[in-house]
Amino acid sequence: MEITYWYGPPRTFLNAETYEDVKNNSAVRIYIQRADESLTALGYTEHSFAHVGKTADGAAYILSTLGYDKREIELAQIAAYMHDIGNVINRIDHAQSGAVMAFRILDRLGADAEDIAKIVAAIGNHDEGTGVPVSAISAALIIADKTDVRYTRVRKAEFAAFDIHDRVNFAVREASTTIDDVHENVTLTMTIDTQYCSVMDYFEIFLKRMLLCRKAAEKLGLKFRLTINGQTLL
Repeated sequence: MEITYWYGPPRTFLNAETYEDVKNNSAVRIYIQRADESLTALGYTEHSFAHVGKTADGAAYILSTLGYDKREIELAQIAAYMHDIGNVINRIDHAQSGAVMAFRILDRLGADAEDIAKIVAAIGNHDEGTGVPVSAISAALIIADKTDVRYTRVRKAEFAAFDIHDRVNFAVREASTTIDDVHENVTLTMTIDTQYCSVMDYFEIFLKRMLLCRKAAEKLGLKFRLTINGQTLL
């Protein structure tokens, strides 16, 4: 019989209540913080604890509303919370590098291989450049991530320094993502101040993201809708 020895730090085996464990994991928190600092240096909007927390809440809302079981919801929250840690390495291919980082963290925590596979697949497929909604967890992460548009994500203090990404986010006064009672549509509803950004500006920046949201919605048996200032555009 082969005996395997573990020489690393003590393993903490994940159970059904894992999201809080991951949120409080010191390595995860450091990677999120440092990744956000890297994106700050590149001029990107906020990708720190506010964004990943809101994304996790959004993914949980989507799956719970559609009747998915508690474990799937838990895994979606974990994937959402860790989805941007790859930015600590580089913005390019951050989804894939983040998935590898998440694999290492979760494996060291003793997570089940099936759970790890679902989480890293979702993380590795969340970016609109290469992503595909490969599962319900993946689809929920994509929608929750791409619909987090709000003025509080803008870091720059002076409007003159804003690029188009800053203007689009700063223009959003209100935003919500909801699923209707009959579970046919998931709708991103926004109110934007057009003195900062036109509707066309929004589409210029977010068209690829909205198309990925459409595919993600289809994976969940839904249609993706977009409403801006009372007008349904998708």
